[in-house]
Amino acid sequence: MFFARLREDVACILERDPAARTAWEVLTCYPGLHALTMHRAAHWCWTHGLKWLGRWISHWSRFFTGIEIHPGAKMGRRVFIDHGMGVVIGETAEIGDDCTIYQGVTLGGTSLSKGAKRHPTLGKGVIVGANAQVLGGFTVGDGARVGSNAVVTKPVPDGATAVGNPARIIVAKQTLMDEKQAEREAMAARMGFSAYGLTEGDDPLSQALRGLIDNAAGSDHQIALLWQAIEKLADCAQTQAARDCMPDDAKKTECFDAAGLNKLV
Repeated sequence: MFFARLREDVACILERDPAARTAWEVLTCYPGLHALTMHRAAHWCWTHGLKWLGRWISHWSRFFTGIEIHPGAKMGRRVFIDHGMGVVIGETAEIGDDCTIYQGVTLGGTSLSKGAKRHPTLGKGVIVGANAQVLGGFTVGDGARVGSNAVVTKPVPDGATAVGNPARIIVAKQTLMDEKQAEREAMAARMGFSAYGLTEGDDPLSQALRGLIDNAAGSDHQIALLWQAIEKLADCAQTQAARDCMPDDAKKTECFDAAGLNKLV
């Protein structure tokens, strides 16, 4: 069982980290793997009544790896802690399968009640970017992403992205992407992760600006169509009075460059 889990962990690191070259390199040079291996021993002690021994193993794991995982925390399979320095995972935290956690992440608590659920639960396939802080006893849904330096204090739905301080929740939706961006997203999905919890189009300010630009472009198009319709009606009327109603500067063609503004955004 131990060696099967170890092989699984090594394989997931080789898959997700382009800097990993060989299994031997991963086994000997990846502190995230070492921290997870020592945590399993500490967690076994913790759940079998050997509380002090579990904390002692956790303490030495922190000393050697720079990653602090409380022995009471529950870790899923194929969890990847990349770089790892400064990661802190609290006692009641639960991490699902296939999660990716980067350096400086804190899965912390906001309550002082002993025995209560004080730390977050990460669903399957969650990515937590560098220096993000996830604080509280809530759930981050399956496939969600927490951007670098985000401070999350409320639940994150499945597949959503949380960015900023305090974190803003961006619900995943179908967007029009250029060919290169679509290829990047497809590659990230095949690999099972996206570096540092960020993908194209995650910035809420840029999304808002793009929405305003698209709305303005639509209005521009409708105005042009209206003037073209009025011009046709005037021609059909064949009266000088109808033609005189048409201003010389009537907007009959579109001139709003939405694509150019979107590129700038």
